[in-house]
Amino acid sequence: MTRRMVLVVAAALYDSDGRILLAQRPEGKAMAGLWEFPGGKVEAGETPEQALVRELREELSIMVDEASLEPVTFASHGYQDFHLLMPLYATKSWDGDVVPREGQTFAWVKSSDLHNYPAPAADIPLFDVLAGRASNAECS
Repeated sequence: MTRRMVLVVAAALYDSDGRILLAQRPEGKAMAGLWEFPGGKVEAGETPEQALVRELREELSIMVDEASLEPVTFASHGYQDFHLLMPLYATKSWDGDVVPREGQTFAWVKSSDLHNYPAPAADIPLFDVLAGRASNAECS
């Protein structure tokens, strides 16, 4: 059985205290109640970076410069109905205040605490990568 491929993009937004923004999926959406990185689907003709800039503007009311997006890792995960491919970028730089525009709840979370938040299966391995980045930064 062949599953369709879905390309989405996500951001680890870091605040001045080094915490990462997680958004809780609102009621009425698939996987409601789970915590995830902000982002969304890449539309036809968009690069992942362009899609992420658009999604962050639409979801959070912030403006992000593509040049500030640092590729971190990606997730490749098979769900029952589709296969998800999700590049994850990090940034500490944006203009505007983070404002929920799609009914989501936010939490600023230390990388070591990410696993305390129930998340979609594709996001969970990304938590380990971000925790490892924080540990490496502390050792530098």
